[in-house]
Amino acid sequence: MSIETNKVLKVPEHLSGKRIDIALSELISDVSRTKIKNCILKGRVLLNEEVVIKLSIKVSLGDLLDITFVEEEALEIVPEEIELKVIEENNEFIVVDKASNVVVHPGAGNKTNTLLNGLIFRFPELKKLPRGGIVHRLDKDTTGLMMIAKNEKSFLNLSNQISNRSVTRIYQAFVVGKITKSGKINEPIGRHPANRQKQAVIESGKEALTHYSLDKTFGNYSHLFLKLDTGRTHQIRVHLSHMGYPIIGDPLYGRKRRFAKSTESELREFIEHFPRQALHASSLAFQHPGTGKKIEFSSDLPEDMKTLLDKLKQLTH
Repeated sequence: MSIETNKVLKVPEHLSGKRIDIALSELISDVSRTKIKNCILKGRVLLNEEVVIKLSIKVSLGDLLDITFVEEEALEIVPEEIELKVIEENNEFIVVDKASNVVVHPGAGNKTNTLLNGLIFRFPELKKLPRGGIVHRLDKDTTGLMMIAKNEKSFLNLSNQISNRSVTRIYQAFVVGKITKSGKINEPIGRHPANRQKQAVIESGKEALTHYSLDKTFGNYSHLFLKLDTGRTHQIRVHLSHMGYPIIGDPLYGRKRRFAKSTESELREFIEHFPRQALHASSLAFQHPGTGKKIEFSSDLPEDMKTLLDKLKQLTH
């Protein structure tokens, strides 16, 4: 199913002499340059009632531009009624507090029961957006805050904020090992050379910067707040494991050091059965794509991490 929308525009003086794709991009600011280029190349743009298919055509003052957008439902995703914890919803974006054991986006082996299946059920308009409006992700078993765009203009705005590193993302984690001070980890991350499912610190990887702040230690375990400057796959998990302080319960990066030395048997057993990495996206701050105002959202630790915190308090010295 597709929906056509049409715009007719007159070229103003300040755009006279510009290429047609540039002129249209300035006149229609809520549509991506790529989408406008595709319209031209597919013959959906008229210049003074004649079809244009060359991007290099120049426009003049008073020219009439007629552009037709064809909105295809970009995602073949089955809407599913999945429980969602929506923190904020308005015309520009949605903020959700993601639960554990939830994959964000359908992929190989995960066609249903994803966060996006649930979002499409509740907000059908997201089907028309790239990636369903999702501009950043959390791992399946990482809990916490995510933002989702509600329209194309907000999608471009929020994506740019992520790219420009102006979005503040704060995580909380409980790690194996006693960290004595705050600091940063600036190590490149790329695909693990031997295990395709893992990432690793490797020389040929992409820049990755994580700031960590020590909240408290519990014997030989530590509670950290972490701020991402970059958004590499598994970044916090890889960086902390590389430092020798894997996240408690991390099944992929924490197997070699699941417990600290001299861990009491009751705490050891609890950690043994902790079902996921103890990582939670607890704070999210960005500019409202409509107003430009800085806004911030926060999320309490989920119940399983609260229980872990209680156990660490009780069973460490």
